Amino acid sequence: MTLAETIRVELGGRSYDVIVGAGLLDQIADLAGPFLKSYATRPVPIVADVNARDHHGPRIEASLAKAGFEAVWYDVPSGEASKSWSGLEKLTDWLLSLGVTRSDHVFALGGGVVGDLVGFACAILKRGCGFVQLPTTLLSQVDSSVGGKTAINTAAGKNMIGAFHQPSLVLADMDTLTTLPDREMRAGYAEVIKYGLLGDREFFDWLEANGAQVLTRAHKPLQHAIATSIRAKARIVSEDERETSGARALLNLGHTFGHALEAETGFSDRLLHGEAVALGMVLAARFSARRGEISRDDAARAAQAIGTTGLPSQINQLGLTCDGARLVDHMRHDKKMEGTGTLPFLLLKGLGEAYMARDVALDDVAEFLDEELA
Repeated sequence: MTLAETIRVELGGRSYDVIVGAGLLDQIADLAGPFLKSYATRPVPIVADVNARDHHGPRIEASLAKAGFEAVWYDVPSGEASKSWSGLEKLTDWLLSLGVTRSDHVFALGGGVVGDLVGFACAILKRGCGFVQLPTTLLSQVDSSVGGKTAINTAAGKNMIGAFHQPSLVLADMDTLTTLPDREMRAGYAEVIKYGLLGDREFFDWLEANGAQVLTRAHKPLQHAIATSIRAKARIVSEDERETSGARALLNLGHTFGHALEAETGFSDRLLHGEAVALGMVLAARFSARRGEISRDDAARAAQAIGTTGLPSQINQLGLTCDGARLVDHMRHDKKMEGTGTLPFLLLKGLGEAYMARDVALDDVAEFLDEELA
């Protein structure tokens, strides 16, 4: 079996390790030892997706018990609805009732919803305490658990209230993916292929040849895909932690189109986030081809690499009843909207070469979407 890999996210005094491998939760007491010391006489708070706790809680409890620690659990219902003001209030009240201090670390077990919620709670609890990410989905392992973006959703939109708050450690245990439904696995794969499309043509080519093995959870290809994705994100986050220079914005490839589709489908299970990003990347590639920036063959190749995995690659597959103008209206609420009334778009100059376009007319986007919806 391939040995675990450690990837360092270099952020000066906020640097941390991301460990990728199998069986990591069985070793949590050793791997996260420095972040457990403050709990010598108190239970360790673990906030968990209810399904993740059912599957993986016993492994964590066994490791902690062997080292003399006890876990205390806070269950979070699955789904985006948990990332709310009320969800945040209940969680922070629970943490305060436990007497969590600024020197403590809270553990987050689950996908992106739990990681975002716990990260934001820890960012504001007593003006900031530590947390450890234990991502249990492919999407959270390669994307949301790394980089420090934390948030909740509001009536105004997704992730509108949040903070940058880096974890102290991320343990990406590949064994957690064995219980992941195939649909969730594909949704996470969208974020994997994103790293190839936005800046690594060689990785994109590798995924074309090996993507099927990644999705069937073959150990060596899966670990390579996860570690390569995390290294790419770590480099970008190290360069542009708070998305001020433009480098980190590249990670939003597919997200502007994707968030509009999520909004139109009510941020529901009708369209998972990864599925929306996948289709958003296809639309970004096709829109880039429409502008003459990449060839239509390259746009078709991107769509095929996504579509052959079972991810959506045609907007008319969704059965939407809206028009392009309505989708563009959703985009106007995007948190990346600038004060000038313009919205930057991540587009492609080639496979593996994304860039930020600031000259995109939203009327042109609406017309393009009408064509795609037809």
